[in-house]
Amino acid sequence: VLSCRLYCEEAKDPKRCSCQTVLAEALDIVVRSFAPILPHLAEEVFQYIPYKKDSEGVFRTGWINASSAWKKPGIEEAIEGACAMRDSFLGSISGKNALEYEVIIVIEPGLLFELMEALQAEETSSVSQLNEIMMASQTTLLSELPKETPSDANIIKGTFLINLEGGDICEQSSYKVIARPIAKAKCPRCRRYTAESSSTPCPRCLQVLAAGKGST
Repeated sequence: VLSCRLYCEEAKDPKRCSCQTVLAEALDIVVRSFAPILPHLAEEVFQYIPYKKDSEGVFRTGWINASSAWKKPGIEEAIEGACAMRDSFLGSISGKNALEYEVIIVIEPGLLFELMEALQAEETSSVSQLNEIMMASQTTLLSELPKETPSDANIIKGTFLINLEGGDICEQSSYKVIARPIAKAKCPRCRRYTAESSSTPCPRCLQVLAAGKGST
């Protein structure tokens, strides 16, 4: 997920910038956490952080102070639910390259489906947060099985318990995951199987490359 966002998206793309923000916040918290037991290492790391404007040192700038903006209701459950489905997907392909597959996730209308929609607004996407978590080349989110699903399709079934508002909202939801080999070619830039030809970048990469040329 990180490598795709950092190296494949346009430099000022919100996805790439948000990834850098999370990494910066994580580094700040980790450094302050081990500062009491590894003071010299913590101070050295802190002094080399390029975006820090102060030079007082890690011990003079306070303890951990994570913003409440990180505590968005439902986001933790959405990520955990997506990770549970990813585990089902990866388990169904027996160690094969996940990028060679597309994933179909089927969830009946309800809270779990709404949480997944927060990660992928479109029905099918190769660039959504849900697809990044699934580690596939393409993810489709549906509320019922496609009519063209073969009778011998390998359908992985699972359940996920949603617990919100300290237990005030609890819902056990079921889901189905179908993995099938993707029919598209491997993009020479992002390495996902989202291109029409192995010699031509995928639509996302073509757009990023065009934007880069326009800014030079």
